[in-house]
Amino acid sequence: MPIEGFDYKEFANMMSSQAGELVPKNFNDMQRNYVVKTLTNFTLLAGEAISNDAKLNFNADQAVFVTQIIAEWSFHKSIDLVHSGIMPEHWDGVMQKIAFTIFEIAKQAIQKNIPQDKTLQLIEHHVDKTYREAIADLEKRGIISNEISKKAASQSNIDDMAKQVQEQEEQERARQAAQAQAQAQDKAKQQSQGTPLSQQQMSSGNSDGRELKLKSIAMVMKLLDETRAKEVLAEFPPEIAQKIMSYVNTPRLEEQVDLRIALQCLEDLKIIIPKKRKLSQDNVVREMNKVFDVHQMEDIEQLIKPERPFIKRFVSQAYEGDYYSAVPLKVAEILVGYIKDSCKNEQK
Repeated sequence: MPIEGFDYKEFANMMSSQAGELVPKNFNDMQRNYVVKTLTNFTLLAGEAISNDAKLNFNADQAVFVTQIIAEWSFHKSIDLVHSGIMPEHWDGVMQKIAFTIFEIAKQAIQKNIPQDKTLQLIEHHVDKTYREAIADLEKRGIISNEISKKAASQSNIDDMAKQVQEQEEQERARQAAQAQAQAQDKAKQQSQGTPLSQQQMSSGNSDGRELKLKSIAMVMKLLDETRAKEVLAEFPPEIAQKIMSYVNTPRLEEQVDLRIALQCLEDLKIIIPKKRKLSQDNVVREMNKVFDVHQMEDIEQLIKPERPFIKRFVSQAYEGDYYSAVPLKVAEILVGYIKDSCKNEQK
């Protein structure tokens, strides 16, 4: 009997699409197709087995968890095999052993209510063990040499990807540190010349010029969402922030502001306007909460009624404050925009 909220065919297609984008760029067509095809086949087999085995009694979350783990490890270990030096005709035998191991370990872990983090550790241990045993068996049967056996055993695409992510994070931290240092130097320079940045922007010129700048900043504030606007206003003295907000709601404000001054204020504000948040699960849920604040959940459910199951599950879990991990972040970002636009169109 199918599991409500779990369409394994759709899920396999989604994972396959992701895999196609992540396969190493230096792979030829045969290697690329093998990785994607292997992931897709094992994901479909696992999903079908879970859906058709009434004894397992898995819910949608459990079904997604097991299937996704098989998909991810199929991806990583098939890449390891491509790099291993082992001939392609022997890859399937290794991958079948790994997929079977993952399925059995995950199934037993769920039935025994073992926490997910512990389950993931168990799976990683047994995947590595099974992979090495399969390679040793090929060497024992004389199919591969000891040299290739050692090379194959040393492959770990998942570790390589983790290192890449770590290096990227370190580079990003270094970039942010350099940027912060440059901003601090600019601010120190401005302070050495007179008053702090936010006050300096307001104090130059006569009273009329000061008011014009306040109105220009108010125009800019109208372009920001409420959260970012509050963060920017916090950089100004309270009396100036209050004055800016009083201008935000001024009728026909645009007619009272010189465009050149508005553009200059926008350039000045770049120093203190907070950067756009990085795409993350928490930020996606936060964006969905903004939708729920404006629209009733019943209306949203009615709106997405004809949509695919994973979209409905994404929305329902976001409503509960959780992120539906089966949906990649880039896809989730698109979904949030789609739902926002759909809600706006429905109101018109």
